[in-house]
Amino acid sequence: MTTAQHKIGSGFGATSTADDVLRGIDLTGRLALVTGGYSGLGLETTRALTRAGAHVVVPARRRATAEEALAGVTGVEVDELDLGDLESVRSFADRFLASGRTVDIVINSAGIMACPETRVGPGWEAQFATNHLGHFALVNRLWPAIAAGGARVVSVSSRAHHFSGMRWDDVQWTSGYDKWEAYGQAKTANVLFAVHLDRLGRDAGVRAFSLHPGGILTPLQRHIPREEMIERGWIDADGNLLNPQGFKTPEQGAATQVWAATSPQLDGLGGVYLEDCDIAEIAPPDESTTNGVKQWAIDPDQAARLWDLSARLTSVNAFAA
Repeated sequence: MTTAQHKIGSGFGATSTADDVLRGIDLTGRLALVTGGYSGLGLETTRALTRAGAHVVVPARRRATAEEALAGVTGVEVDELDLGDLESVRSFADRFLASGRTVDIVINSAGIMACPETRVGPGWEAQFATNHLGHFALVNRLWPAIAAGGARVVSVSSRAHHFSGMRWDDVQWTSGYDKWEAYGQAKTANVLFAVHLDRLGRDAGVRAFSLHPGGILTPLQRHIPREEMIERGWIDADGNLLNPQGFKTPEQGAATQVWAATSPQLDGLGGVYLEDCDIAEIAPPDESTTNGVKQWAIDPDQAARLWDLSARLTSVNAFAA
């Protein structure tokens, strides 16, 4: 089977920044929607896109916090959205569609990581619900504006998708909850979502990508105790990075999602997983490396199965017959 899941030699790499990949790209008149666009990588993404001329809509669960973080950044508007609440997703989408605008870029950057067992909505596991189902519902509800803009839709996944494929027998972790495996399943879901959305949307000119941004210490780690970060060798007892070379800056971490959203090098491509501002290779089935994408995360049959499950759970499907 042939696949586009191979490096293309973009000329960028792990140390490239969002501004580097946007150099020479004019986004004037383009509208981008960035979930989580007020914290960590999302904030750097918003800043870089506005510097390139884009107007950025930042839907936020903590609206006041977002407005404070984005104070002084021109070309940004903030609205309310809680990805863990499907009624909030519907309300945001309705407000946006009522404005009559189209969308050129969607970057699904918001997420939670390795949180204690938490239930949202009708008892859904919070990481799967927030990181995947909320974004699934958002994109499907915004589909008229996304299709009209021929948008690129970018799902921020993680190398943590290596931790777990889809647990089809217990997607909601009703027993045996493991915070890291649950995070891994949610990140696998982000990749599978991009695979199937690209298949469904390409005839409308919409292409979808997923990616690993790199290791970056941001507020995403809020649920991880300091003792665990020390045990994992990330920081010392004083909070200093033990391996600075192993982590990216937020500006570098934002680069791959910005590259995915804007680079002409990706014209005609889609449904692929990226890392370090290039298309990633397929990872071997063993655990010899954490680089690349696991086959289970780009399997088209699993992607279609997840789409059908997500549509049933959220009661939203822009492509229903």
